[in-house]
Amino acid sequence: MTPAHFTFSSAFILGLMGLAFHRTHLLSALLCLEGMMLSLFIALSIWTLQLDATAYSAAPMLLLAFSACEASAGLALLVATTRTHGTDHLQSLNLLQC
Repeated sequence: MTPAHFTFSSAFILGLMGLAFHRTHLLSALLCLEGMMLSLFIALSIWTLQLDATAYSAAPMLLLAFSACEASAGLALLVATTRTHGTDHLQSLNLLQC
């Protein structure tokens, strides 16, 4: 395993572990998801550069565009949750109440 592969795979695992074990605030969960998406972007970019595949050269940019849409939707949910509940603690949210 090259150092580059180790770096982005460990960044993805750290984001996944943070998402799984540190779920107190919605903002920290969104940051962990964003870190995972950025490590996937780097992995896909390195993969297309190593294979010299010009057919897949648009895939990293498409992933980055979807990541930006996911981040904006997450921030909109964060603002809406903070306005209605007064906090972004995930423990105070009840999915059965609207």
